[in-house]
Amino acid sequence: MSAIKQIKPLGFPWATQDPFLFCVYHRDLFPNGNGNMGPDPAHFKGRMIGQDFTIKDGWRMYHGQQVPGFPQHPHRGFETITVVPEGLVDHSDSMGATGRFGHGDVQWMTAGRGVLHSEMFPLVNDDEGNPLLLFQIWLNLPKRSKFVEPHYKMLWQEDIPIHKTNDAEVTIVAGDFDSTKSLDTTPDSWASEDENGVAIWLIKIKANGELKLPIADESINRSIYFYKGENISLDDQSLSVDQGADLNANVETTIKNGDQEAHILLLQGRPIGEPVVQQGPFVMNTQEEIYDTIREYQRTQFGGWPWPKDEFVHPKEKGRFALHADGTEEIK
Repeated sequence: MSAIKQIKPLGFPWATQDPFLFCVYHRDLFPNGNGNMGPDPAHFKGRMIGQDFTIKDGWRMYHGQQVPGFPQHPHRGFETITVVPEGLVDHSDSMGATGRFGHGDVQWMTAGRGVLHSEMFPLVNDDEGNPLLLFQIWLNLPKRSKFVEPHYKMLWQEDIPIHKTNDAEVTIVAGDFDSTKSLDTTPDSWASEDENGVAIWLIKIKANGELKLPIADESINRSIYFYKGENISLDDQSLSVDQGADLNANVETTIKNGDQEAHILLLQGRPIGEPVVQQGPFVMNTQEEIYDTIREYQRTQFGGWPWPKDEFVHPKEKGRFALHADGTEEIK
């Protein structure tokens, strides 16, 4: 049996398999900040501010008006795992939690029954550029967990395990890699149950190196996303950069790299196997549940927005931290 089920181009967003919903890859070479953590408004010419998803001069404003990013918006019925190898993100939510993270940190947020949050990309450097590399992975929740209390957890860069071989490094966001154990996820996550085999790995392979992937159960859906490098091969089939592949997780697989360092995201997990009905930021099992969710959001705003701005950001000099809804604060 071949290791590869199919090869596919990487789009926007990246297509994923159950239990994941999709993955968004953000690579933005933001310019110098203007002192207020946004770009100089002169850069706004030719952009559709508020809906700027077309790369121009190497970056996008997304839904931001003054600061790039995603002002307050709702979620229900799934989780977001936000992996930020480069740059910073300011998070705030309707639970009263807030923080700043990046430079290798991961935020794992269970939206559950419903939450408002914002994700802004503050340009804290005024005298140099502010590059951002970010993956946001949407992981579904099973029906039994769609109405759990919202919750978020930080996986700080200093604590995230890295599995090293002679040729490669694997940053383990979730899912053990051989003897290297992952950190705990949020308690209601599909990934919190070992039998579900959820893994999120950032793989870096040196030029002309290789990495053997651990074998998993045949029920596991496994995909790789090759986002930086030149070419890699699996089972004597070649992939070029900006391609991905769905793999047979129970087949021994070795990734062989070409002449440039390769960077790959791997996602895997046992499928939830339930109906998925998605409308924007709401993911439920039936259309009626989507209608109920929209009515509830219109009525309650999931508790409302406690922050002074929809695109709330912290002072420029603020470091990495997380203030949780119970008042607990983590400072890095």
